[in-house]
Amino acid sequence: MQATAFTYSPDTRSGSVLLDDGTPLPFGSAAFDAGGLLLLRPGQRLRIETEGEGADRRVVFLTLQTF
Repeated sequence: MQATAFTYSPDTRSGSVLLDDGTPLPFGSAAFDAGGLLLLRPGQRLRIETEGEGADRRVVFLTLQTF
């Protein structure tokens, strides 16, 4: 699935993404670390994996989307 980086805190290595329908989803440091990223800027396109449904849905992996 694809999303756009919305917020990111380098201190906590956590933030949120926006799905293409505008829905925000938070991610924690474990999801950030799983993708091997060093930095993230708002607006970057990402490839994400999620688990759970509804209010329990969360990002478990994210990395930069390459074309």
